[in-house]
Amino acid sequence: MYQYELPRYLPTADELPCSDDTPVDNELQELIPSLLKSILQILWGDRLDWFFGIDMGVYYHPEQPPIVPDGFLALNVERFYDEDLRPSYVLWEEEVSPILVLEVVSNTIGGEYTTKLDRYAQIGVLYYVIYNPKRRRKAKLEIYKLVNGSYELQAANPLWMPEIGLGIGNERVNYGGLTRDWLYWYDESNQRYPSPSEQIELERQKATVESQRADLESQRADLESQRADRLAAQLRALGIEPEVP
Repeated sequence: MYQYELPRYLPTADELPCSDDTPVDNELQELIPSLLKSILQILWGDRLDWFFGIDMGVYYHPEQPPIVPDGFLALNVERFYDEDLRPSYVLWEEEVSPILVLEVVSNTIGGEYTTKLDRYAQIGVLYYVIYNPKRRRKAKLEIYKLVNGSYELQAANPLWMPEIGLGIGNERVNYGGLTRDWLYWYDESNQRYPSPSEQIELERQKATVESQRADLESQRADLESQRADRLAAQLRALGIEPEVP
């Protein structure tokens, strides 16, 4: 539950700016969280108790500007605010802090390791994920967990997050025609969940196998029918009327 010292008057989401009008300066800042969200829409398509925001303002205090992560996941909230969807994520309305926040480091320093890290800890974000595609010698993906009010770097990749029921990690995969590191969700056995395009291909392959199996069954049935017809003809030639099943 979100807890923070707030003034008496609390504006609603409709009364707050829904954007800081700052454009992303790296396409990955949009593509990576969008991929994660699209996978969730398949995995949790029947669930209405989660929300994944992309480049959306998270308001933690009415007198402070929002913090705008590249992506964040909240659980036990309404998936759809109303038919016009959420303009922003307002903590004193939702009463639930995001359980996971994602920052994709761009060419412009954005405080991912300083101010944002401190703010996310302050509002109680359990998992803080930083992906830095510019790194060469150090790991590009860092996953922190909030322990006793401070973030501790987790060694596993992918990392299983029992509070969410998912793991997260990076893997070199071809997605959208581009082969590079992408972030994915994983199951408890560290098996990667497929992207929507991969899911479509898996369903196509499954349908092809089912069609081939049906064709084989049909051919087998035809052979059995032909064999039965030949046997009946042979019996009749011997003056024996075959039994009708």
